[in-house]
Amino acid sequence: MTMTTVTWDDLDVGSEGPAFEDKPLTVTDFVRYQGASGDMNPIHHDTGFAQKAGFPQPFAVGMLQAGVLASWATDWLGAANVRRFKVQWREQAWPGDVLTYSGAVTAKREEDGQRLVDVEMAVTRQTGGTHLKGWATFVVPA
Repeated sequence: MTMTTVTWDDLDVGSEGPAFEDKPLTVTDFVRYQGASGDMNPIHHDTGFAQKAGFPQPFAVGMLQAGVLASWATDWLGAANVRRFKVQWREQAWPGDVLTYSGAVTAKREEDGQRLVDVEMAVTRQTGGTHLKGWATFVVPA
């Protein structure tokens, strides 16, 4: 992902950020994130534990992908410009899944002297399923 400088005049409703396709997920990715976050739930790295809980294998730590989505959005529109960011988990992501991060402007407005854009985002699996949906509001410079 590369930081770009986007201005108000560059954006319209429907403007899309550059999609980012990540490398395939691995259990090692999950464990690294768990170590950094302190969330060591074994359902994300222990196959036996995951199977006892009714899953075929460990599955992704959703906050890892939420963080990647936030980085994708701020690379596009600027970290200092975030005013709101939220996500909703839709379906599991598994080791081997290839996730694509994308989004588009859904609204453009001026409010309280600021130029704002609302963005709807998605993290999709190679199956076409949606792992995460996201929504954000950014201030955009003139």
